[in-house]
Amino acid sequence: MDKILVVDDEPRIVRLLRAYLEKAGFQVVVAYDGREAMAAFRHEKPNLVILDLMLPELDGFEICKIVRKESDAPIIMLTARIDEDDRVLGLELGADDYVTKPFSPREVVARVKAVLRRVQGDRRKTPIRVGDLELDPESYTVTLRGEPVTLTPTEFELLHTLMDQPGRVFTRLQLLEQLQGYAYEGYERTIDAHIKNLRKHLGDSPRNSRYILTVHGVGYKFAEE
Repeated sequence: MDKILVVDDEPRIVRLLRAYLEKAGFQVVVAYDGREAMAAFRHEKPNLVILDLMLPELDGFEICKIVRKESDAPIIMLTARIDEDDRVLGLELGADDYVTKPFSPREVVARVKAVLRRVQGDRRKTPIRVGDLELDPESYTVTLRGEPVTLTPTEFELLHTLMDQPGRVFTRLQLLEQLQGYAYEGYERTIDAHIKNLRKHLGDSPRNSRYILTVHGVGYKFAEE
C-alpha cells in the first residue's frame, strides 16, 4: 500500500484529502507545519508528498528543497497563490506537479495516481543512448559522460519520453498527457519549468542546446543523433 504524506496547516483540507485518499486505498500520514512535515517525512518515508506552500515554521519551498536533496519521492504542491511564478518556482525546486486551491479532491487523487503510475510504471526497459548521454529505464538512472545525473521522477519520465522518440516534436499539452495521463490547458508552463531543470542538469541552454530543442510556437523535441 502506497503511503502519502499530506502537509497543510488547514485541518479541514487535511481531513478532506485524508478521507478521499484512504477511500482510494492509500495509507495517509499528515502534518500541519513545516517542521512536523520534515519529521514525518524522515520517519515515515512516504511514497509521495502533497505539500502546501504556505506553512508555519518552514514553508513549502524550503521543504521541497530539503526533500529533494534527501529523496526522489514525488511532490505535488497545493497552492492558493495567484502568481504563476510562485508555482513555477516550486517546480524548478523539484516538485512534480501542482494543484491550485480551491481544488476538487477527486482531481488530487487522480494526480496522485498518475504521478505514482509513471514512477512505478513498467515502460520500455531498453537503455537509450545519445552521444554521451544514457538513460536506463530498468535501473531508473541517467548518466552523462559516465557521471550520474540526479533527476526527479517527473524529469526522468519527461527525458525518457523525449529520448524515446528523437526528432518527434511534442506540444506542451502532449507532454503533459504523456506524463500525467491527462492534460489541462493553462498548465503548459509546468513543462517549461521541467525542461529548464533538465537543461540545467544536462549542461544545455535554450540558445545552444545539444539535447532538448525548442520548436518555437509548438513545443520541444529531442535532438536526433
